[in-house]
Amino acid sequence: MNLKEIAYIVKIADEGGITRAAEKLYLTPSALNQQLLHLEREIGTPLFHRSRRGWTPTEAGQIYLETAREMLRMERDTRLRLQDLADTKKGTLSVGFPPERGTSMFTHVYPLFHPRYPEVTVRAVEASVRRQQKLVAEGELDLGFVTLRDSQQTEDTYLPICSEELVLALPAGHPACRRAVPGTGPYPDLSLEEVRREPFARMHRESTIYECVDSLFRQAGFFPNVLFETARTCTILEMVAAGLCCSILPNWESLPRREGVSLFCLPEHPSWKLMALVRKGGYLTHPAQDFLSLAAAYWQSQQEAAENPPASASPDAVSTFPQSRTASSSATGWSC
Repeated sequence: MNLKEIAYIVKIADEGGITRAAEKLYLTPSALNQQLLHLEREIGTPLFHRSRRGWTPTEAGQIYLETAREMLRMERDTRLRLQDLADTKKGTLSVGFPPERGTSMFTHVYPLFHPRYPEVTVRAVEASVRRQQKLVAEGELDLGFVTLRDSQQTEDTYLPICSEELVLALPAGHPACRRAVPGTGPYPDLSLEEVRREPFARMHRESTIYECVDSLFRQAGFFPNVLFETARTCTILEMVAAGLCCSILPNWESLPRREGVSLFCLPEHPSWKLMALVRKGGYLTHPAQDFLSLAAAYWQSQQEAAENPPASASPDAVSTFPQSRTASSSATGWSC
């Protein structure tokens, strides 16, 4: 076996068949199939179950792929270590970050990173937390940035950057806003019990925050009527600002500010963590470490700003945003 042949078989497994794998490898399907058949004859057993719905590894294939992935990871780590030893400041760095919020980090960090490492090619990948976890485990990502709770971590290595409080978002002028009380957080405290009859907009079920919010409703003793699920925070804020629903969101500085939206801390001050994700036992090059340091500094400064908003809410002013209008309870059907 050689590393190129190993990489071919792993790609077939990742893509679920010959055709898509061949496209990614810039080979013809017949050439790639010949490579596979040659290997299977050499081993003496098929590595894949073939079907129209996709190819899946046989028991022998699973054994082969487990070792093959480890060999590819070892080759990559060795090459990265040698690059650092030679201080070439060359190579590639693959970085993953979550949708919406990750782009603000990247646009801030990359202009600082590139002059230091002009010959390092950065491959930026916008992906969900679970997708990043998979890519890091398979060696496809050098470094990921994820938001989650400890219970949602995989076996790889997580490096804490900062914590983010989960806050309650209500339409400005909602009757429950008047029942908020001063607290220790950046916004007044308001219990979920005050909005238990209201519809909620939520992040989609595949997101890590979905499980976090589920646990908060479970602790509050109810599950709300879910009006809408989406993958975008700005969509949720638009719906809250329109007086259609409430929501629970992470309090981060780049959270798009909307007129007509008020934020509140929950009395329990629940939170999750923003963390860097690297493969367990994997090697982080000097450029990767520098990128991580720059990203961590950026997000820590953003979190400090989020925890100390310029227009910090007071007991007499529970809306955290400028309000050009106040929605009426009769127009929105609020039950509080």
